[in-house]
Amino acid sequence: MVQTKFELPIQADKLLLHSCCAPCSGELMESLLFSKIKYTIYFYNPNIHPRTEYYLRKDENKRFADKHNIEFIDADYDRDRWFEFAQGMENEPERGIRCTMCFDMRFDKTAEYGIKHGYKIFTSSLGISRWKNMKQINNCGLRAASKFPDIVYWTYNWRKKGGSARMIDISKRENFYQQQYCGCVYSLRDTNKWRVQNGREKVTIGKDFYHE
Repeated sequence: MVQTKFELPIQADKLLLHSCCAPCSGELMESLLFSKIKYTIYFYNPNIHPRTEYYLRKDENKRFADKHNIEFIDADYDRDRWFEFAQGMENEPERGIRCTMCFDMRFDKTAEYGIKHGYKIFTSSLGISRWKNMKQINNCGLRAASKFPDIVYWTYNWRKKGGSARMIDISKRENFYQQQYCGCVYSLRDTNKWRVQNGREKVTIGKDFYHE
């Protein structure tokens, strides 16, 4: 499959890439390398629950970054703060206001880190997933960027030009851990509820991996 070559939408010498997991970021990482765009991975995902799942996703992402000699910033887990922000939203549906809060929280911290370390632009791998609302994610990214001077959010649709297909191909090639729910405890709860209703086993953390 033909690799996509990107150009940053502004004049900048480096990009800060918020990453949610290895499967979602793998295609972006390889395409950015192919495009000779210097970038750093910023892993800040305090929504992921339980802790075992968090470390599975983080370690898989770092393994792939290390393979390509990409700097990997391991931000604080910050789980208690996420639960504080999520109060009152426990029963909101996926893609609802709880997800907006979650994206806002993660992007605010990414933008803040970017400003402190000389980045003029940041983006996220979250939008490549077909389970996510691209407009919702981009709105959160733009909102985070608007709070800080001299940094912008790149709203590129990473699913385009075969991005989604390459994401799966890379995940299979690398045998990435395949998570079975978005990440938070409420997503896990609702996923298991749906599985039981449809005669399927509940999620087993650490069980599933992509295969060729």
